[in-house]
Amino acid sequence: MNRDLPENAVNPVVVSEKVPHDADDPAIWVNHADHDGSMILGTDKHENGAVYVFDLQGRIIANKCVHGLQRPNNIDVEYGLLLNGKPVDIAVVTERMSGKLRVFTLPDMKAVDKGGIPVFTGERDNAPMGVALYKRKHDGAIYAVVSRKQGPVDGTYLWQYRLEDSGNGFVRASLVRKFGIWSGKKEIEAVAVDDRSGFVYYSDEGVGVRKYHADPDMKGGEKELALFATDGFTKDHEGIAVFSTTDGSVVIISDQGAGQLHLFRESGSASDGSKGVRRIGIVKTAAVDTDGIEASSVLSTAGFPAGILVAMSDDRTFQYYSLKDLGILP
Repeated sequence: MNRDLPENAVNPVVVSEKVPHDADDPAIWVNHADHDGSMILGTDKHENGAVYVFDLQGRIIANKCVHGLQRPNNIDVEYGLLLNGKPVDIAVVTERMSGKLRVFTLPDMKAVDKGGIPVFTGERDNAPMGVALYKRKHDGAIYAVVSRKQGPVDGTYLWQYRLEDSGNGFVRASLVRKFGIWSGKKEIEAVAVDDRSGFVYYSDEGVGVRKYHADPDMKGGEKELALFATDGFTKDHEGIAVFSTTDGSVVIISDQGAGQLHLFRESGSASDGSKGVRRIGIVKTAAVDTDGIEASSVLSTAGFPAGILVAMSDDRTFQYYSLKDLGILP
């Protein structure tokens, strides 16, 4: 590292090569056949932006990167979407200036969206920012939960779309619900879904993190299940990462102004979502003004024996941390 670490801060295992403009949000694609061949995807948020793809050593994989995107904001990954009758993994990116979702297959990063899928159609506030993908357990249906730069306070800030094969190997999106309370104070960018528990979380910046059922067909799914992380933050609630452990799920929230991560244990289940979350710790990292974060406890390599957390840093890099170093897992 080229600067002194904050007191008690954890150093990353890897720092990626720099992107040209503005590193913003990471995603992790786990190569289940060869974990060492897994990839980190990160947005370069600019009017002539890109999705950069990195290996686990932080090196840019040039032939995987997607350029010419109009202010790509957030990105997420999901596994096993059926296209042409075959399961494929996908990355979905919000392209803010065009008002669209961009969809790419993994690991080849081939576009399967016919140039983009419009979202928030008919709305004045239609600039997408956050995105989180959800795969429903009982039928494998895949959904995208999308937030926007600004929105209403009437409980419809986020829109949820089902992603399916359009019939010719491209992805189409069908709107299935509108939900999500907003305080009206700042904005909602970070969204994350825990496939195992079936919860969706999003940051109401400056207020806290809100929790809902991710299944659009869940009875009472329009009701907020919890508002947590309401104290101890210096400025904004930013990136959210969720990953599974043997004891349940861990939700990580980026405290951007303080350079630290707040850790929470999820105690609820899909059948009893009213149960809350409890704070289990705070970790300082070397990343500067961290916005987007992502984590996986599935990926396991020599460098990341118990999983990985990736954090954006405002020096235009993405920093890779071992979950074991962060003290989250044994």
